[in-house]
Amino acid sequence: MAALFALAAALLWGLADFGGGLLTRRAPALTVVVVSQTIATVVLGAVVLACGAWRETGPQLWYAVAAGVVGPVALLCFYKALALGPMGVVSPLASLGVAVPIGVGLALGERPGALQLAGTAVAVAGIVLAGGPELRGAPVRRRAVGYTLVAAVGFGAVMVLIAEASSSVPGLFLALLVQRITNVVVGGGALWASARRGAAVLPEHGGRRVLVAALPALAFVGIADVAANGVYTVAAQSGPVTVAAVLAHLYPVVTVTAALVVLRERLRPVQTTGAALALAGTVLLASG
Repeated sequence: MAALFALAAALLWGLADFGGGLLTRRAPALTVVVVSQTIATVVLGAVVLACGAWRETGPQLWYAVAAGVVGPVALLCFYKALALGPMGVVSPLASLGVAVPIGVGLALGERPGALQLAGTAVAVAGIVLAGGPELRGAPVRRRAVGYTLVAAVGFGAVMVLIAEASSSVPGLFLALLVQRITNVVVGGGALWASARRGAAVLPEHGGRRVLVAALPALAFVGIADVAANGVYTVAAQSGPVTVAAVLAHLYPVVTVTAALVVLRERLRPVQTTGAALALAGTVLLASG
C-alpha cells in the first residue's frame, strides 16, 4: 500500500511540475507560486474545517512551518529552472533531492531489504540518466542547473519535515494547511517586495487578463502539489521512508512524458534509458 501511495505522489507531482513549468513560461515564477499556493490553501482550509482537523494542534506543527518557509524557495527555483531549460532535463535533475529523505531514513536506522536496495540503486541511476548527463543537443544554462540543485535539496527537506509534522490523517490535513499558509505569507511577502522594486509580477503580455484565464491551471498545480505531499506523507508513515522517497521521486518520468507528448520535446537515448531504469527500479522496490 505504501508503494501505491508513493507512486500516486509521483504522478501528482509530475503533472503539477509540468503545469507549473508551462505557466512559468507565461507569467513570473513567483506569481505562479503565490497564486497556486493561495488556491491550495483555500481548499485545504475547507477540508480542515469539514473534518475537524484543527483539534490536532501541537508542537509538531513547527515542522510544517519550517516546510512552509523552505517550500516557496524550492518551488521558485524549480519553476525558474523549468523556464530556462528543457523540462526533460530539469525535472529529473531536481529529483536528486531524494537523497535527503533517504539519508534521514538511514540515519534513523532503517535497513531496506536486498530487493529494495537494488531497486533504490537502479531507480536513482535512472533518475540521473533521465537528466541526460551528457547534456548534448539541448544545453542547459548554468543558472538553470544551479536553480535545480537548490530546488532538489529544498524538495527533499520539505518531504522530511511534512512527514514529521503529523501522525494522523486529520493531523496531516492541518500540517499541510499550516505549510501552505506559511508558503503564502513568505511568497506573498517576496511578491510584494518585488512589486515595490518595480519588478514584473503579472504576465508580460495580457497582464491580469491572462492571469485570470490561467486560474484553473493554477488551481490544478496548487491542489495537485498539496495532494502529492499528502499521499507521500501517508506512504512514508506506512512503510520505509527510503522506499517511499525513491518511488515518489519517479515524478520526472511523468513530467518528461508530458513534455514529450504535449511540447514535442525530444529525448536523447540516454534519457530514454534512464526512464526505463527508473521504471525497473519501481518494480524492484514494489516487490521488496
